[in-house]
Amino acid sequence: MDAPPLMLFGPDRSAERVVRPRRALRAGVSQVFAAVVGLALGLLLPRIDGGYQVTAVRVVDVLKVSGVGVLSVATLIFSLLFLVVQWAAGNFSHRLLLFRSDPVVWRVFALVVGLLVYSVTATLAIGSHRTVSVAVPTTALVLTGAALVLVRKLQLTALRSIQLAHVLADVRQRGQKVLRALYQEDTESDAGEARRLPDVTSTVVWGGDTVLLAQVDVLRLVRTATRADVVVVLKVLVGTALQPGDVVAEVRGGRVPDAEVLTTVVGDVERAFHQDPMLAFRLLSDIGLRALSPAINDPATAVQVLDATEGLLRLIAPGDLGDRSIADEAGAVRVVLRLPSWEDFVRVGLDDMCRAASDAPMVLSHVRELLVRLRTRVREDRRPSLDERLVWVEEELAARHPPFLGGGTGR
Repeated sequence: MDAPPLMLFGPDRSAERVVRPRRALRAGVSQVFAAVVGLALGLLLPRIDGGYQVTAVRVVDVLKVSGVGVLSVATLIFSLLFLVVQWAAGNFSHRLLLFRSDPVVWRVFALVVGLLVYSVTATLAIGSHRTVSVAVPTTALVLTGAALVLVRKLQLTALRSIQLAHVLADVRQRGQKVLRALYQEDTESDAGEARRLPDVTSTVVWGGDTVLLAQVDVLRLVRTATRADVVVVLKVLVGTALQPGDVVAEVRGGRVPDAEVLTTVVGDVERAFHQDPMLAFRLLSDIGLRALSPAINDPATAVQVLDATEGLLRLIAPGDLGDRSIADEAGAVRVVLRLPSWEDFVRVGLDDMCRAASDAPMVLSHVRELLVRLRTRVREDRRPSLDERLVWVEEELAARHPPFLGGGTGR
């Protein structure tokens, strides 16, 4: 291991936000929480006797309008947004789930559920009262206003998710967030010293159905390895498929039950940004390939995709890549997280698009300029891979499009 350890427990805890698994249950928990709060407010507020009082009949009308009205509007908007946005996102990539995974979606739904529960509960709690506290309709109006504000934000988020420039920016930013956390810039490198790990004592094999490795609960795995005084070396990349019989991890220096390691592996049917540094490159490549397909034939979009890809490659160009060791609180390496190499990033980000752009001189010319710029930023040992691709691009331009060999991007 020539990469510095990823310190999770130091003063900079940015990495911990990435290695901690993101729970899919948060959406359901937020809705349950909103319903409980709505129930509590609906039961308590009508019991307030002091202060300014208003006619109960009018308050009931306000509750009916606010609860049912907001629910109807939200239901209609959700239906339209999911239909339109899903169709539009499919034009970029079928793996593009930016809108569906945005927290604003389930926050809006949670607030609408809370408002509906509050309106129904308060209406029943008012019962035969002639007057109730002004706090009851005021709370309903405040919740309605908050719901409408979030619904508007939901619409704007949906609009962004069908616009190319915003989609590329969102994919790049999410990719940068993961890359910065996994490849911390402020960690001192010790590339000169090879990290010696204990001998392999056992292997952990995947025995379930075929799934995608979506996340790994690294914090839990570190604690498990610390208790057993072992080092767990993960052998699969986040975002790849786990087949029955595949080796998930090696245990070194001792023994730990396979079940304790496997419980930290989170499988899913879809890839997620949270711990997958390659997903942003894959999505950008998908968008570029679709733009270069004969059915679309949109080289300008491919050029924009290359700009976003270059931003990600520049971020990791000078740093240490490859597998990452993760230390416990005492500084001892406990987990080795398998991560993509520089060649992996370049292959996924550029190679497929280069092949597809053989008949698109504007795109090939832009790839050439990208490689020339990137050569000046990478470490010396990474230049050969860029030089090989640069030679291929120049040969393609010379053979197919000679006027573009010395030209610009043609934007």
